[in-house]
Amino acid sequence: MTAEPIPASDLLDRLLNLQPTNPLHAVRHARGKVVASTQACQDLFFDPTLESNLSLIERLWVAYYAARLTPHPTLTAHYLEQLQALDADNSVRAAIDSGAIETLNDARLRAILSFTRTLIESPVHGDQVALQALQHEGLSTAEVVVLAQLIAFLSYQVRLAAGLGALLSAGAA
Repeated sequence: MTAEPIPASDLLDRLLNLQPTNPLHAVRHARGKVVASTQACQDLFFDPTLESNLSLIERLWVAYYAARLTPHPTLTAHYLEQLQALDADNSVRAAIDSGAIETLNDARLRAILSFTRTLIESPVHGDQVALQALQHEGLSTAEVVVLAQLIAFLSYQVRLAAGLGALLSAGAA
């Protein structure tokens, strides 16, 4: 069995301050392939050159909104920091933070965020009608697939971060 390379900069280790000296770090990294795959997904979904036609800003708004809905303050802050570094539109943040995404002027982003809310809060409603709403706003099939995959990854990431955070808080390993 070969060991999988561990990314030099693992987002969850960094955000949760999970140091190599902590026993939980050893437990998490016992399955290096899982750690490496999780970080590889992070890197892929937030690569500015990802060829999906979903812009990096749109993907980051989805991540911010998903982390906020769940809620996970640490991940929310991380994605907000990424958005601020790109000078993202503060009116979008205001609409998200006030729970009023339906007021967004950008119909495409409004549909993307509405779909995000649906899959986070009530995945069973991510049905044909929800998909058609995205297509109505001009999203291609490839964009819809990437969006759904991104939301699924974010759901996993938030739950993993919450679980690791709870274990850290409890002092468990």
